[in-house]
Amino acid sequence: MASQTIESFREGAEVHRGDDLCKKKSIELLEELGLPKGLLPLENVEEFGYNRAAGFMWLVQKKKKEHTFKKIKQTVSYATEVTAFVEQRKMKKITGVKTKELLLWLSVVEVYIDDTSSEKITFKTGTGLSDSFPVSAFELE
Repeated sequence: MASQTIESFREGAEVHRGDDLCKKKSIELLEELGLPKGLLPLENVEEFGYNRAAGFMWLVQKKKKEHTFKKIKQTVSYATEVTAFVEQRKMKKITGVKTKELLLWLSVVEVYIDDTSSEKITFKTGTGLSDSFPVSAFELE
């Protein structure tokens, strides 16, 4: 069942169902925003939605997924529901994404590519910590 947040943005949104179509549409959106196409490596995606007017996107998958980005040895956990407000080269107010730092899981709240250095992508956590990585680490594998 989709969250109340998703429901509030559903009207006027383009909504797609089915794993293959949802993956294709989410990759197209990342590409349109100038973000790496492998940033959201989700599996068994049931629904993808994008409310262009509000800049709100969501993905719903059958079960949560942990993914290790091999080039940077960074493990990221994706909840069954991932949401974000998006704009060119940026995702903000992200929900459903956590990264492992030492022994702690920290919520990722923002991802962006700074205009001054398009080779680096920065991840910001809810605690205010941020870290930058090569954009190439998040291309499709």
